[in-house]
Amino acid sequence: MDMDVERSSPTPAPSSLVAELDTVKKRWWRLRSRARRALPAVCVVAATVLAIVVLSSAGDGWPTLPSNRVSVQDEPPSSNLTADQLLDGLLTAEFSSGSCRSRYEFASYHDKKKRNRPSHKPSPYLLAKLRRQEALQKRCGPGTAPYRAAIRQLKSGDGAVAADADDCRYLVSIPYQGLGNRMLATASAFLYAVLTERAVLIDHDVGALFCEPFPGTTWLLPPSGWFGGGFPLAHLEDYDGDSKESLGNMLKANVLSVGANGNATWSDGGHRPPYVYLHLEGRYDSDDKLFYCDEHQRLLRGAPWLLMKTDSYLVPGLFLVPSFQDELGRMFPEKDAAFHHLGRYLFHPVNDVWRAVTGYYGAHLAGAWQRVGLQIRVFNNKKQKLRHVLDQVLSCVRREKLLLDDPPSKTAASNASVVVDQAVLVTSLTSWYYERISEAYGGDRRVHLHQPSHEGRQKWGDASHNGRALSEMYLLSTCDVLVTTGFSTFGYVAQGLGGLRPWIMPATPMWLPDTGVVPDPPCVRAISVEPCFHSPSYYDCAARKGVDVSKVLPYVRRCEDVSWGIKIANDSSQW
Repeated sequence: MDMDVERSSPTPAPSSLVAELDTVKKRWWRLRSRARRALPAVCVVAATVLAIVVLSSAGDGWPTLPSNRVSVQDEPPSSNLTADQLLDGLLTAEFSSGSCRSRYEFASYHDKKKRNRPSHKPSPYLLAKLRRQEALQKRCGPGTAPYRAAIRQLKSGDGAVAADADDCRYLVSIPYQGLGNRMLATASAFLYAVLTERAVLIDHDVGALFCEPFPGTTWLLPPSGWFGGGFPLAHLEDYDGDSKESLGNMLKANVLSVGANGNATWSDGGHRPPYVYLHLEGRYDSDDKLFYCDEHQRLLRGAPWLLMKTDSYLVPGLFLVPSFQDELGRMFPEKDAAFHHLGRYLFHPVNDVWRAVTGYYGAHLAGAWQRVGLQIRVFNNKKQKLRHVLDQVLSCVRREKLLLDDPPSKTAASNASVVVDQAVLVTSLTSWYYERISEAYGGDRRVHLHQPSHEGRQKWGDASHNGRALSEMYLLSTCDVLVTTGFSTFGYVAQGLGGLRPWIMPATPMWLPDTGVVPDPPCVRAISVEPCFHSPSYYDCAARKGVDVSKVLPYVRRCEDVSWGIKIANDSSQW
């Protein structure tokens, strides 16, 4: 497959951009092939491997991992880091700067917005919870004695927490769909793990794009069959609503039941399955949605292993679980800053991607008085060039006066505070919108348009494509003004990372025919920086009936772009 990216001639990318991002693909394939290389290596150095297996205390074939496998430390931990670099304590200083430059450089690309807007610092309670989670991940992660014990227990089919597991319980996250979906799903799984005191492991090659977020350990789920002792459940991506291990199907099969008093119990004399699969994707049914009920959460708490598959941002749903509300309120006094904090804590692009971000930023965006991001997404797979979408974009920026339009007057030309220049970053799968917008604004020398790439189509599972997508999410997050496309998780991630309340352009979802009509209004201002949860449960567990969950709590509201979705919004928050 041709992985080259065409560039717009008016704003060529730095010469190193494609080369740097193409190294992401090589890194991806190195990760994927690691397990495959293990087998021939055994044949070559059989005696060495045998010694490792014999000396490993578990007897399950999983040797203790060397520290340089789980935490890349090419130099001592960083020192003299500022509060800004540590994102007001959100990050730990236990990593080296060189191993992951984005971790401590991210703040410097967002300080302009910070000076002009209220600060949104993480709460001391959230910081304490993060440090506690880091310790849990290190104590229970792959290569530790508790992990080996938990793997033995999983293989045995016993659902009781192993006596030597040191009270370690696990959540395996199975994110899927596009990169934006995967990032939102990963953040949701992490928050659920923090709330339920579980170590989280990601079944996805996140290592190709992101640095490890936890010091001294890994968040990567070891591949099945690694030295014969990896994770024993294979093909996790194939789990779906028909899987008998799902919470919903266990309820249907009476493996577990909920009595009239609201207490949930295992039906087979208290015998527990070795794991429970949580099917939380967009098409999940009413039984799977009982995940959001307190009685089922109490039952799940005792399960040593949970597998969670989702493509959504579940955080608004977690806020609706009564037993989580107090803890979430203490973690996020500004409730609509949840993803802003979670995303900046978890996601740090690897150096290859980060060089692409900083290189393009320095070449095209850094010198502008104001940066404007236009994220254009068309969900119609057959037609990417739609005239009414272009008209919608132009109508939005003109109606809201987001781009400099009228020629400057002589009086204004002498006033530095009025005459400004704008760098406009356009992200789209096609160059057509960039070219048409350039035609509309090309006569004004104060407006400079740039488009880093135009891939033509979304390429599922392509590492180079994902690397370019990630770099553009981060570039959008550096903007001062942001316009996004409704339904788009790509836009959700950018707005959350940057703490930006965007103007959202309503869009037609892919399963509906496009009307060809420009909406009126063409865009609306988002009520918060939080992503939208596209598939919430509308079931009131206590009342045992359907309700409008957007009216249950004052800070859970309807989404602007998805009429049936919900999001977190604080009227008191200023973004």
